[in-house]
Amino acid sequence: MAGAVVVNRFYEAFAHRDAATMAACYHPEATFEDPAFGPLDRDNACAMWAMLLSRSNDLAITHEVLRDAGEVVVAQWVARYTFTRTGRPVVNRIDATLTLEDGLIRAHRDRFSFWAWSRQAFGLPGLLLGWTPWFQAKVRAEVLRALKAYRATSG
Repeated sequence: MAGAVVVNRFYEAFAHRDAATMAACYHPEATFEDPAFGPLDRDNACAMWAMLLSRSNDLAITHEVLRDAGEVVVAQWVARYTFTRTGRPVVNRIDATLTLEDGLIRAHRDRFSFWAWSRQAFGLPGLLLGWTPWFQAKVRAEVLRALKAYRATSG
């Protein structure tokens, strides 16, 4: 259950829009990866969470720890929010695998259906193109540009 403590703290901080506590749950050499942003180092992952929290007025997060094997914790979490670019509601169900080191999250990998997410976020374009590598690369380039701009302005 030791692993679940830090994972629960991370997701509870997320639900309370507390990016600083989320960042404190990450190991200094942490890595993050998901289908939208791809692989990120700790600094970019922490900035990503802060950016996402700053851009959403109605974000609601729920989570459940499914398995705690000490150094590896498997969780499911759900994000409900309005996608700001299109104003469309999104319910994204994510499977997370978190590897711990020194009581902190060392590797965090989120998995979700990019196509299911893009259908909700973009509507018809997401339905028709969300499964294609071209569309996924386009979205990734856009979110990484936004992350870079956020980091440049948030100091």
